[in-house]
Order: sequence, then structure tokens, then C-alpha cells
Amino acid sequence: MRYSLRQIQIFREVALQLSYTRAADSLNLTQPATFAQVRQLEAHLGQKLIERLGKTLHLTEAGRLVLQSAQRMLEEVDNLDMALAELDGLVRGHLRLAVVSTAKYDMPARIGAFVAAYPGIEVTLTVGNREDLIARFTANADDLYVFGTPPRELNASSHAFAKNPLVVIAPAAHPLSGRTALSLADLARYPFLMRESGSGTRLAVERAFDSVGVSPQRLIELGANEAVKQGVISGLGLSVLSRSTVKLELRHGYLVELDVESFPILREWHVIRPAGKRLSRAAEAFLKDLVGS
Repeated sequence: MRYSLRQIQIFREVALQLSYTRAADSLNLTQPATFAQVRQLEAHLGQKLIERLGKTLHLTEAGRLVLQSAQRMLEEVDNLDMALAELDGLVRGHLRLAVVSTAKYDMPARIGAFVAAYPGIEVTLTVGNREDLIARFTANADDLYVFGTPPRELNASSHAFAKNPLVVIAPAAHPLSGRTALSLADLARYPFLMRESGSGTRLAVERAFDSVGVSPQRLIELGANEAVKQGVISGLGLSVLSRSTVKLELRHGYLVELDVESFPILREWHVIRPAGKRLSRAAEAFLKDLVGS
């Protein structure tokens, strides 16, 4: 064979992420090494697989065909790994998790406890936004996926496993800091920082404002939780985030949680998997740890 399984794995990740940088982060490689492996695969196949149009990567027709074959090939490898791992119990194996960015504050501790119990299990954690995870789910790229709100359009089995309250945050010196029984109309007089369109947190906040017929004075869209937190700390506006996301900032006084009617919005974390998919023993064990059954 003129190309390696590792090159196929790297190409699949780049094809799913449509970003050499994000794929490199997921694979724990450098961006140049990731780029080089894809170029070597293209040279072996004699086909251009990925092309750049402006700032965006796109799969060529050949790239789409190779991705389909790569998915089947790597699934067979996973099945072989699963069968061999079952011979050894949970002495070894591989667990692939994909979580929305807000969940990255909770999941490492859960993964740490799992790895401590099963040190032979290799865990790959991919963090992305909601749309990223839906794409990965559709491509069957991971074992388990963690969402705040499971996408209704996916044919998935879903289990709630933890509380995920959304809270209103402000800088400590904000005029609303320390006041009680605030209304959403009170908040609407100030600029509001939002996650990107399609974010589960943003959808929940928009529904809350719509339910009382008000909207914030001005919306500022920021595409990551860290950007939102720093924006609030800097005085750009108010926001709503998962309490776990701002736990440290609340503890150290960089942010305060406002007392607002209808808040916190009580949500739950959900772990999902493709309906009917056979999980590896590692994934089954992690799922059992999460949902407690």
C-alpha cells in the first residue's frame, strides 16, 4: 500500500474540520506536519483532495470519495480494535469524545477520573461548536457527543447526566451589580454579548427575551466563551453563560452573577450517540459513569 493508515486518519480529521489548524489540535500534531501528511497522501493517490478557495478549505470530488472510503476503512479498524480490546476487558482501548465548547470546563475532570480507573484507555477529546459536533455526528467521527440541547434532527439516543444552569453575568462594578429581582427589561437597557448564531446558549437567551417581548439595547456577537467572559470583564456588556464556564471568575470577583427573574435557566448536559450504534467497551463504561446506570 502506497499510503499509511495514519495519513488516512489525518486526512479524515482535516476533511471533517476543514481546517489544518483545528485538525492538528485534535490530533496533537503541528499544523505543518498535518499539512505535509495530507500532501503526501495526495501525491500517493495522484489526486488533489483539498483545495483552498479564499480563506476556506473545500473537498474536491476526489476528496469526497476518499473521505467516504476513509470512514469505512477506519470504522473497520475501530471494529478490530474493539474486538481485540474485548479480549482484554478494559485493559486497553480507545474512547473518542466530542463536546460543545461550554462542556470543556466540566469534561476534563470526568475524563481524568475515568482514565484513573482505566489507565489503559486512550481518550481523544474534540471541542467544537454545535454545528461542528452535528457534522462530526453525521460523519460518525466519534463514540459519544455532549450537547446542552440534543439536536432534534439527529437520529440519536440521548441521556441527561448533569445540571447545566445558565446565569446572567456582569462585571463587578456594573450598575446592576448587587441589585435584586431584576427583570429582563432591566437587562435590555444595556449592551449584551452573545455567542455565535446556532449556539445552544444563545438560543436559550433569545427565547428568554422573546418570551417577555424585549430585546437588548445592542448585541455584540463573540464566537467563544472565553471571548465573552473577557468582554464582560472589560465592560463591553452583560451576558449569559453556563455557571460552570464562569466558576473561577465568580469566585475571584472578576464577574458577578446577577439576580434576574427567570434565571438561572435550568438546563442539563446530554450525552448522545447514533441510535443503534454498537459502542466499544470503553465507550460503554464511560457512558455508564456519566449517566450512572
